[in-house]
Order: sequence, then structure tokens, then C-alpha cells
Amino acid sequence: MQMQPDKRRRPRLIKAASSANQSDSLERRQLHITGIVQGVGFRPFVYRWATELKLTGTVLNNANGVMIELQGPAAQLDCFVRELTTNPPPLARIDQISHSLLAVKLEETSFGIIQSDSQRDDQSNDSGEHNLAALVAVSADKSTCQDCLGDMHNPQDRHYGYAFTNCTNCGPRYTIINALPYDRHHTAMADFAMCPDCAKAYQDPLNRRYHAQPVSCPKCGPQLSLKSPQGELLAPHSLSASQDNSLAVLSAAAEKLAQGQILAIKGLGGFHLVCDARNTQAVSQLRQRKQRKAKPLAVMMPNIEMAKRYVTGTQAEWQTLSSQERPIVLMQAQHTHDLSPEIAPNIPKLGIFLPYTPLHHLLLGLFNGPLVATSANLSGEPIITHCDELISQLGHVVDVIVDHNRPILNGCDDSVVQLIQPPNGCAPQVQVLRLARGYAPLSFPLPKPLSHPILAVGAQQKNAIALGFGSNVFLSPHIGDLFSVSAEQYFERTLATFARLYHFSPELIVHDKHPDYAPSRWAEAQQQQRLDTLREDSRSIQTFSVQHHHAHVLSVMAINQYQDAVLGFSFDGTGLGDDGSLWGGEVLLTTLNGAERLAHFEAIPLLGGEQAIKQPVRLLLALLFEQMSLAAVQALDLPILKSLTPLTLSNLHRIWQNGHGINSSSVGRLFDALACALGFIDTTQFEGQAGMLIEAAARRADTQQLPTLMLDLPLDTTNQSSDSSAREPHIWRSSQLFKQIITLITEAPLTNHRQEQIARAFLHSVGDAVCGYAARYPTLPVVLCGGVFQNQYLLEYCLNKLHQQGNTALPNKHIPVNDGGIALGQLWYGIHQNVNNNQ
Repeated sequence: MQMQPDKRRRPRLIKAASSANQSDSLERRQLHITGIVQGVGFRPFVYRWATELKLTGTVLNNANGVMIELQGPAAQLDCFVRELTTNPPPLARIDQISHSLLAVKLEETSFGIIQSDSQRDDQSNDSGEHNLAALVAVSADKSTCQDCLGDMHNPQDRHYGYAFTNCTNCGPRYTIINALPYDRHHTAMADFAMCPDCAKAYQDPLNRRYHAQPVSCPKCGPQLSLKSPQGELLAPHSLSASQDNSLAVLSAAAEKLAQGQILAIKGLGGFHLVCDARNTQAVSQLRQRKQRKAKPLAVMMPNIEMAKRYVTGTQAEWQTLSSQERPIVLMQAQHTHDLSPEIAPNIPKLGIFLPYTPLHHLLLGLFNGPLVATSANLSGEPIITHCDELISQLGHVVDVIVDHNRPILNGCDDSVVQLIQPPNGCAPQVQVLRLARGYAPLSFPLPKPLSHPILAVGAQQKNAIALGFGSNVFLSPHIGDLFSVSAEQYFERTLATFARLYHFSPELIVHDKHPDYAPSRWAEAQQQQRLDTLREDSRSIQTFSVQHHHAHVLSVMAINQYQDAVLGFSFDGTGLGDDGSLWGGEVLLTTLNGAERLAHFEAIPLLGGEQAIKQPVRLLLALLFEQMSLAAVQALDLPILKSLTPLTLSNLHRIWQNGHGINSSSVGRLFDALACALGFIDTTQFEGQAGMLIEAAARRADTQQLPTLMLDLPLDTTNQSSDSSAREPHIWRSSQLFKQIITLITEAPLTNHRQEQIARAFLHSVGDAVCGYAARYPTLPVVLCGGVFQNQYLLEYCLNKLHQQGNTALPNKHIPVNDGGIALGQLWYGIHQNVNNNQ
């Protein structure tokens, strides 16, 4: 997400002193422009507007942005700058314009676009060290524009039916770039020589394909091929120049899909696994082969009209769905539809997205129906970008492969978002759940330049990295969970990509406090490696660690560029706390330099460690043992407890009694325990499953206007010392809450309605606890962060109640509320440590 609100912000204008050599009637200015200004049609825009105003001069790309020299009457130059800053090209974002005056060139008679300057002359010194000049931001990939769609569907156009049609207003960017400046020889298109027609369009400043680096056509560009799971070419398989190659391959693919087969399709940032979303046998087979038992699958719809048959939505949701970012949007499913129930078992939301490449548009048009489209990867592994990887890892999953010969240089998953309705009739807000294709790399300018380059390496799960240097911040696309060797290698490749693009070498690395997390180990290894090879003319690397939940709060402060104290509610599944236990239900009085733990949820032992996360009955028992005897627990009429043998129950009680479980204050674990107690799950099959089921039940309680049940989450405020250094955190007694829940479950038949009422009461009790504590600090802005606040029902409940009682909540905009935003919080900490240490 390229910080769209910043586009409405006027860029900074920096003026220099006048040159002594100027004509009385003419003026010559040099404009240096930074931001998202390459690969977005910026130079053609400059050319057209300068020509319109009859100005002379030049424009070129370099590694630091766009450089313009303009000559003409001062009034005309002012008019040009006004137009540039108020109406830039659609995909551009101007962060800064530096002005200087030059000597007039009386002999100059025209305006021209000159070849890009690939030399970083003001970017490096003689030793190659980064000196933090202003930079160009790499643009995110964008979905196919309407003009290109028109070309693809026009039988008279040379791009008719071509799966790689693009222009300066759309198409691949990040996924095909290897180096800056953004020129063809620095991209995945380097080996595709343009035919005369494409070269003509590429060289015509008035053509929308002027300097569109991926420009191609069936005569000269990438081609599709159909392959078996073993990689053998299938008919039609010709890679020769053929107007019909794309349509022929995709027609064959559509036939295979109609027959119930599972396809792997190479897209923009990786492969998708695809099947007919209405064919339950095909969807079940995909789940079985991929060993993905219950996690919801995304569905790609041919168009908005068909999507409306399957989901309901607000105007804001439809606009987000059809935006050029083309994210997966979580939307409410229609009550009746013909999609397979295996797509999102027991969950009334569907992840819907629209075609975003010419290939997708052509395939969906031929198939004319919804397709399951899920990332091609093994569980916990990165998205697959190469056909040979696909064959070796997922050859047993697919029946047919649709491949192409344009390399994917940088993998990029699909973005996932949902819409949050703020209180008081404010416009709905996009909440990012996964920041990737279309939105990332995310970048935004800082008010002041940094003195040293800083790298933040993110969290162990939902990893992303963040860079700060010069006056810029960059957040990478979603990398993923780092629990395997290949995932760690993908993490390191992403680091190398950003280092290469920006000639970036950090002097400060910020990481999580957990020493065994892969990013933490990598950071410490980098510091040691730099020390081992330190030369007299080199700088050492300094490392900082930031507590996980502190970083969550800081990420929201960072995206709002907020520097004062806030009251942070950081609720998630897990994170190493300052006391060595696992945190996850924290209230933090947060500043840029530290966080005081004001309150937290009761620490409950995870009986059996990691087993408790997979088997939530262990969490439930730990909560019950805090309030009840073993005999009382054994006497409870709960189906999930009846499934345990007396010996198992006794052994788990002994573990609890002996204090052998790892303690956790996680709110996420409470969701797991409740879903287990209500009979929604007996084992956790994917992260967030319990939260989704509880939210769905609570919404049904609202829809059916069921009577409200009351639950009280007690807050223990025993230590009331006014001395913050001696003050113990307040504790919400989760075990007492669950004792009430068990009473509600056992005192009446556990019907569907009863389940829904209890689920809603639980969410209300957590929300009331948050808002009640926030009322103690009426002047502090509130931050709601961590994966628990992906629960749309809980988040909107809190936002409404906070608004009603007069609290202000900082919006969590543009970045994931989950661990995908951690790197930005770490970076914000590093930036201010860096500033403070250099004052």
C-alpha cells in the first residue's frame, strides 16, 4: 500500500538560491522528485505537460528519483509545478520536490526524455558506503487497467487475447524488478527483445506504453505453456510466436477445470492452486492432497456481478474489491449459493478477489465461474515461484500446470483485507490482514532524514522486514512464518533484494527479544560477522531488541507518525515477555523508548507446552483447575471433558499442580479454550480458527436478536501503589470468567442459540474490560493491536464503546494488525533510539 492518504498531502518543496546567469525573460529550473515516480508513467506525464505549456528541457530517471530541467517563463513553470503536485499520474506518489535555478540555455528549442542515469552519483561515496540521499520507491504490482482490458478483448488489436498485456498504468513492478533505476534490462523482461511495433510504442512519449518496461505482445513477449505434473509439455504447447497461444492454452485449462481437475497456474508473484469452486469433489480433493483440512480458501470471481451472487457487501467493500490493488476481501456470504461448503467450513465469510492479470481475466472469462485460488505452497512454506519447485513439492497435488517463461524475480502473495466500520458514521477503514501484492512494498516519507540506515527484521510468524534510511521508510511484502529452512532462506532472499535495490547496508538492526526466533538469530549473526571482518574504514553494526507487544503498539504509532505516550492494548497468541513468560494480553503505557505493563490477563499454564495450542482442552482445563478441584472438573457435563480418560485428566491435573506448564497471559488462547468449551472445535486446525467461529456465532446472536447474557471479567487491582516502580500490574482473572462460562454452559441445554449467546457475551466481556481500563486514562490515545483485533466484531465493539466514552483511538491503517506489522514497530523504536543516541 503506497500510503494513499499521502497522495493528497502536498509534497515538500525545497528551493535553492538563484543562479547569477539568468535571462530576464526566461527561467531554467531543476526539479529533483522523489517518491513513487518510476514505472508509473511519470516521464510521459512530464513530457506531455511540458509540451502543452511550450516549455523546453529534459526529464530522466536515476536511482534517486526523477530529474527534470525546465525552461520557460516563470508563470508557466509555476503552472507546471502546480499541475505536477496536484494531479500526478494515477500510480505515482510525490514525497519531495527539490528546486534549484540553473543558467538559461538560449539554444534549447524542445523538451525531451533522455536515457535513465543508472549511476548513483549522489548515492555513494568512494568507499561505496550509503550516504542516505533521497530515493525512488519501488512500486507495488497493479492490476490490469481498463485500457489494456479493452486491447485484450479487441480482435483488431495486436494484444488481443494476450496474457501479458500491460502499460505504464498497470502490470508487474516489484515482482519483476532486479535493480534500480526501473529499466527493462533491470527486470525479468531483459531477455525479451521488443518487436518493431512494441519498440515504437515504447519510444513514443504520447503512447501509454511509453517506457512501460514489461511491454510486449504475442510476437515478442512471454508465452504460456501447458504441462503435466511431471513437467512434460502438453498440447497446445508451442512457445513460438502465435497470436492464439494464450487463448489456446487457457481454453485447454478452462476445459480441465470444468472436468474437476486441479491446476497450478503461474501468476504475478507465484503459483496458485486452482479448481472449480462449485465442485465439492474437486475442493475436497485439493484439501486432501494439500493436507489443508479446514483453513478457508480464497475464491476468484470473474467480475463484480458474479461476486454479488455469492457475497453481500457495503459500497466500501465493493470499491476495495475492485480497486487496482485487487486484494482478497473478507465479505459476508449469501445465505444460499452453489459454492462448495468445503471452501470455508462453518464460517459465514468468504475471501473474494477479482482477476488482476490478463491471464486471470482470460481464464475466468473462458471458464465463466468462480475458482478456488489458493497460494501454491506446502503448509508453512513460502509461495512457489518456479515450475521445478512446484513439480518437486506439489506435483502430487495438481493435475495440470499452466506455466509461462517470464521469471518471477520476487515472490509476492495475495493481500488480504477486511473493512472495519468506525463509530459515528465515519468512512469504513480497510484493515490489512496480509500486506502483499498491490499494497507492498509499502513506503512513506519521514519528516527528518535519519543519520544511519536501520533495518528491522520482524517477527517469527507473518514475517516482514522494514528499512529506514534517508527520509524514507519501506515495509516489505509478507514473507510468512519462519519455521523451516526454506522459509528462512526466503527471508534472507528478501533482505538481499531490498539491500540490492537500495544499496542498503544497515548500521542498526532491531529484532524481537526472543533469542531463538530466526530473525533474532540472523541479526546477532550479522553483528558478529561485521565485527569479525571489521576494517578501520568500516562501521560496526549495533543491535537492539524490542519486546514483541511493545513493537505491536509502536507499529500503530509509526504509521500515524505519533511520538507521544499512548495506552496500548496488545492482544495476540504469544510473544516473549520481559519476565520470561509468554505474554499476549497486555496493557502497555507506551512511549518511543519503553513500555510500562499496567495490566494483563491472568497467566495460565499451557499444559504440555505446544500441545496445548493444538489441543485447546488443555487450556480449558488449566483455567478450570484455577477455580475448581479435580473432582469438580470430572463431574462437569461437558462433551469435550468426557472424551478424556480419567487417567489423562488426572495426569493433566498433576502437571498443573506441579507448575510444569509454561505460563501464558494470551487472550488468543482464551478464544481457543472457549471454542473448545462450546463444542466448536476439539483440535485447532489453523491459526485463528477459534476466533472466526466465535465471531460468527456472536454475529448470529445479534442477527437473531437473542437475549443478552452477562459475563464479568474481574480486574484484580490489589496493588494500588502510586509509585510506578513498585506497582504490580493489574490482572484480569480469566479463570473466574471461565467459571462463569461453564455455569452458563451447564445450567441449560447447550443449543445453537445458547452457544451464540455465550460467544457474544465473551466478546462483550473482553471489550468491556478494554474500554473500562481505557476510561482510567481519558487523555491518552488508545491503540488496539495484535492478532486478536483481527476479530471484526470485537474491534468494532471496542471502537464504538471507546468513542461513546470519549476516548480517542489511533487508527491501525495500512499495516497488518497482526505480526505482519511488527517490523514497522521495531523500526520506529530503532529510529528514535538512533535519534536519541546521536543528539
